[in-house]
Amino acid sequence: MGTTENKWTKKSWQDFTALQQPKWPDMAAHDAVIERLSTLPPLVFAGEIRDLKALLAKASTGEAFLVQGGDCSEAFSQVTAPSIREKLKVLLQMAVVLTYAGGKPVIKLGRIAGQFAKPRSSDTEMVDGVELMSYRGDMVNSSEPIADARIPDPNRMLEGYYMAASTLNLLRAFTRGGYAALHRVSAWNQEFVKQSPMGRSYERLGKQIHQALQFMETIGINPNSPEMKQAQFFTSHEALLLGYEMALTREDSTAAGGWYDCSAHMLWIGERTRQVDGAHVEFLRGVNNPIGVKIGPDYDLDNVKQLIETLNPENEAGRLTLITRHGMKDIEKVLPPLLREAKREGYNIVWNCDPMHANTYTAKSGHKTRNFNDILSEITCFFEIHWAEGTIPGGIHLEMTGDN
Repeated sequence: MGTTENKWTKKSWQDFTALQQPKWPDMAAHDAVIERLSTLPPLVFAGEIRDLKALLAKASTGEAFLVQGGDCSEAFSQVTAPSIREKLKVLLQMAVVLTYAGGKPVIKLGRIAGQFAKPRSSDTEMVDGVELMSYRGDMVNSSEPIADARIPDPNRMLEGYYMAASTLNLLRAFTRGGYAALHRVSAWNQEFVKQSPMGRSYERLGKQIHQALQFMETIGINPNSPEMKQAQFFTSHEALLLGYEMALTREDSTAAGGWYDCSAHMLWIGERTRQVDGAHVEFLRGVNNPIGVKIGPDYDLDNVKQLIETLNPENEAGRLTLITRHGMKDIEKVLPPLLREAKREGYNIVWNCDPMHANTYTAKSGHKTRNFNDILSEITCFFEIHWAEGTIPGGIHLEMTGDN
């Protein structure tokens, strides 16, 4: 068993306990896929990753705000132009409204182009009275309730890479080719105001944004300038399948140097895999990407401090985001002690509120869902607690879809 005091390499995680890894039936086939992935081009570049880290450093001081959102788990079948476009559209709409209302830049970070794997509480699940291997996301197995379809297939990681590449290609085209132009996003917001009952609450704000854009054009600001026509957009996902992440970790070839996980701009560690002596923490402590960590209501304060000091030993601003998922019922009790201790220690942290996971319940239909008012209550409490403690609410982390 390794320790985090050992020298880091992109393979050093293999000396640690790796939870939530699929039980691949053929490790030779798995290793061949990892080897193939390691020869394929990076999905994102080190310079882009550094750009995101610099923006997150501003979020940690209140000079910017982070909006992170996307699917709980992406499906290969949803890697289509309409689906990608609609998810991007929702994030851009939120960003424009928050930029105008908050008076600060909004960092647009998608849970997209790689969120194809998911942790599970059990290796098996019951489906219509039959015990099957748990569905672990399209990058591992199929959701079809058939025994053979549930067998983990490493070739799905290769397919996931190509799906992520296709998604990124379209996102880059949309955000740099005029689809993200401010006038277009403002028009979407105007449409939302007209067509949605909720939209009427934002009618005044929508008109103000439209008037501000008209004013800028009147005084000679070119609507076709890059600042008005393009948007900076970044990707993120949970770093769950460590073989995949290792294969896409590359050393920066520029003078800046360093190792970067080029599967996404930002990676996060989930509640189930954030053990200080675990393989996920060991792997991510060595890459230079911004890192997120999910923190639930049952956290141990000393353990969180160990995580912070392991993942960000230099206390670099923009490096570490703590994604708090405390739930509407517990946030007022459990968030303040965490904020006070981090403030006392002087940690540079982006505080990001995930109001989704701890507010989940099972409806009578058997489907997991959330009450919108609970989500809103947790977000409101998140801001109020930060203001009371003199700390910075840095962002929100949402599971969302582009569908109605």
